[in-house]
Amino acid sequence: MGFLPGTAQAADPSAPVARHAAKTPDLKKAGAQNIKTFKSGAEKSHRGGGAAAAAAADGAVAGNPDLKLALTATNTSARGIHLETVVTSVPSSLRVTISWGDGTLDTIDTAGGGTLENEHVYAKAGTYKIIVGVDDPANMVYRENEVTIVTSGSEFTPHTPTRLLDTRDGFRAPKAKVAPRSSVRVQVADYGFIPKKPTAVVLNVTVTNTTAGGHISAYPSGTERPVASNVNYEAGQSVPNLVIVPVGEDGSVELFNGGWESVDLIADITGYFTQTAASGYTPMAPARFVDTREGLGTKKGQVPGQTSFGTQISGLRGVPQGVTAVALNVTVTNPKEAGHLVVYPSGGRIPLASNVNFTAGQTVANSVIVPVGPDGSVNVRNSAWAGADVIVDVVGYYSPESKGALMSFSPLRWLDTRDAKGGAFGPLEGRGYIASQLSHWEPGDTGVSGVVLNTTVTNTAGAGFLSVAPDPNSSRQYDEGTAVTPERPTSSTLNWTKGRTVANLVQADTGKHGVVDFWNQGWDNADLVVDLFGFYDTE
Repeated sequence: MGFLPGTAQAADPSAPVARHAAKTPDLKKAGAQNIKTFKSGAEKSHRGGGAAAAAAADGAVAGNPDLKLALTATNTSARGIHLETVVTSVPSSLRVTISWGDGTLDTIDTAGGGTLENEHVYAKAGTYKIIVGVDDPANMVYRENEVTIVTSGSEFTPHTPTRLLDTRDGFRAPKAKVAPRSSVRVQVADYGFIPKKPTAVVLNVTVTNTTAGGHISAYPSGTERPVASNVNYEAGQSVPNLVIVPVGEDGSVELFNGGWESVDLIADITGYFTQTAASGYTPMAPARFVDTREGLGTKKGQVPGQTSFGTQISGLRGVPQGVTAVALNVTVTNPKEAGHLVVYPSGGRIPLASNVNFTAGQTVANSVIVPVGPDGSVNVRNSAWAGADVIVDVVGYYSPESKGALMSFSPLRWLDTRDAKGGAFGPLEGRGYIASQLSHWEPGDTGVSGVVLNTTVTNTAGAGFLSVAPDPNSSRQYDEGTAVTPERPTSSTLNWTKGRTVANLVQADTGKHGVVDFWNQGWDNADLVVDLFGFYDTE
């Protein structure tokens, strides 16, 4: 069976094998679908209001009758805007004021007509009205123009785990298995507490009643189906995986059955993203909060069947008070019989949704994004009828003070060790790691703080587990041969047994240099596939 950090293993015979995937994904290009341009032509210039306008008497414009402004605003980052102001004017001393719509004001002194270029970064995602005024005191003329913009990044709102789809009983879909090589549409927008225009949604997708192997791909409706997969399954398995997927123009997402036999699908929502002020994301190097085998975070010993335990999250190990939701990796090990785990906010009802499904003796992990209760804790329930050990690692949190806004995009296959062109060709060696530059970095950069990945291991020659963690080295240090061996992580992202294909979502912290390590913590080779789904931008 798979093993977890904390289980005794023989000492490494040598230093870890390090492989450097030096290329860097073009996140700006991938996120370009979020970038929009907003315009207001010169013909929309008007007298405006305020003291400057009042000072311009009727008819007193003979010296500059055609004074006007044309505005073009373009998203530059999650909350950044580039504003181009084209001023039409006779030669005269002018004062241009820019009200950015968030209480800040810029003033520029210029002369005559021309083009002004200005940049601004908003503190929160949202819709803002930019008002630009130009004052010609000598000719007693004042004109204004305005343009409404929407930031390209999205912020997160947690949602009590709620079922959106269940083909087993016909809930919001026909009561029938999803046919092979076909999809089922999940309507997300305007259901329950979900708004009419979410940009992306967090779903826990579970495939069950499987009779052969295959995979599930989640993608926005109305778009081309991607190569990337989200859930991999085999005959007889019930497999969940967390998905962060953009929502299509019609407010829905597609779940595609990539297998050759019919399957049942279940989808549970745990949150959504909108281009409005809510909670940003702060990634963390994975930190262990719960291990029932050691008594960390709860009492020592297996969680009995049909019982729950609570664990404090806020205010511990780098997680501040006031977080709205937390990103976890939850692992079950040593279960006595089949069942599932449910993770939910303290003080709330036990939801119908499941987060981790397991069979007797299985070690399995899954990513979870869950609201935090009023007391800063979450609950974990073992819904089996017998005991199981539970491990919880925190990988990040959402809060109103966090700056990371999501820039989601169509899935991009970044690394595939089976493919000579896949970024790092050849199986990932046992106890080795691949260091991958996932964001451009130069001293002083503060942009990309984390990336949304789906990691898949396949062709596994033995049992093991995968760890994903930021690297202390820069890509340049690897190129120059001066990189130091990173400390081996203690957290697990996904677990596998020999011959199995297993996937899990990862919200990876890009660290100080934008380099992320993928560790094969097993003793045998395995192939690794990494698909990119988005990134968190702090600007």
